Amino acid sequence: MSLHARIHRRPLVLALACALALPLGVHAQDSAREQQLEQRVSQLEHELAELKGMIQAQKAAAPAPAPAAPSTNVAAAPAEAAKPVFTSAPGVSVALHGFVSASAFAQNKSFTFGNGQNAEFPQPGSSGSLSGVDVRNTRFWLDFSGAKFAGDWNGGGRIEMDFFGGFNGTGAYSQQQPTPRLRQAYMDLTNPTTGSTVRIGQQWDLMFPLDNTPASLSHIAFPLGFAAGFVGWRFPGVVWMQDLNHGSDGPKWRFDLGVFEGSWNGPGSNINYQTAGSVGFRPQVEARLRVQDKTWLAYAVAHYSRADLRGVEGNAPTPVESSVTSTGYEVGGQWKPGPWTFKALAYTGTGLGQIFGALAQFGDISERGGYVQAGYSFTPAWTVNAFYGISRPDRNDVIAWLGNGATGLLRNRQAALSLQYTGGAYELGVEWMYDKLDSTTNGSNRTTTSGNQLSLNALYHF
Repeated sequence: MSLHARIHRRPLVLALACALALPLGVHAQDSAREQQLEQRVSQLEHELAELKGMIQAQKAAAPAPAPAAPSTNVAAAPAEAAKPVFTSAPGVSVALHGFVSASAFAQNKSFTFGNGQNAEFPQPGSSGSLSGVDVRNTRFWLDFSGAKFAGDWNGGGRIEMDFFGGFNGTGAYSQQQPTPRLRQAYMDLTNPTTGSTVRIGQQWDLMFPLDNTPASLSHIAFPLGFAAGFVGWRFPGVVWMQDLNHGSDGPKWRFDLGVFEGSWNGPGSNINYQTAGSVGFRPQVEARLRVQDKTWLAYAVAHYSRADLRGVEGNAPTPVESSVTSTGYEVGGQWKPGPWTFKALAYTGTGLGQIFGALAQFGDISERGGYVQAGYSFTPAWTVNAFYGISRPDRNDVIAWLGNGATGLLRNRQAALSLQYTGGAYELGVEWMYDKLDSTTNGSNRTTTSGNQLSLNALYHF
């Protein structure tokens, strides 16, 4: 074959070779892609199997319905649905909730219980202004649900803490190290068939208006009017809550009966079960009837206890009386017509010092008091609140117990105005509180002390 013919045939041979090799290359690429797709499908099938396993495990550990409760702000924090975020014991779900609180404040007097977020009424005769930033309202709690008991009964519980336990030491840096404080620690046994709940552990007594506390972004753990318009405290005890028209339509009626640890301000150790309230078994007994509908709630409470002032050993001096019988009665309610919210409470009683009565004075002291608050939401985000509270211990009783549990506080009036903005999980606000206190040091003289507090507040719920 001539060289010229070979030259002319070479392109033809090359073209034929490329044509024959092209399907092989395409087939190789298709095979590689098929392998990649098969690997991806296998990976997705594995992930899907893991996801199904997780869903089945969550269904197996699904929590039982949350037990019925008298409320949850929090002395005063707003209630939130407890969605489980992790688990502990098999079948038990745990939800972490709480809020971060900060208040920048200025006062023209020193206040009782403390300044900043736990100020209630001015210290008699105090003078001098102060200001600062307080974060001790910050609170967190763990809600447990899903535990099984017996029959139709299931359970749960709560552990709740804030930072009003004092400060870490007395040195230069102690004010920036507030100490945690246990607020509540209780377990619930709930029967959803009968509408019954038994709560065991430290909790609010029934005189404290847990679901009717005045709205405030600065006074949460120590609410507006606390010990100066309403009473109540936390104690270890047992409360039985029973729905009276369980499963029916219309207003929901409930009866609560509680038995709480006895308490008094001495004689004996206030932190070692040796006070007058601990002599023998002298519990505080309380009962509450509560009814709630879509826009309103109302309740009535009664309280009874007795304290032996001779102390655990029976030989403590009793300069006024050897015992005090404590009785209390309270009615309250809340109504929400449209953008308005109205809250009110009135109480009367004798010997209520152990539940923050008589302006936190102890003795056979009769008293009466109450509060009202009106709030108006002129947009879904903006709300204005106006508050007024009063507490009037009997003057003769206070003077009779002066120096033996009474400190000379005769009458207290408290007012507050606030503007609040709510955006999602955040709340911002400004609040002004004014308090006017009448007191005596010897039974004959009279002193009137007034104090103001202005605060800027921020709250983040989680």
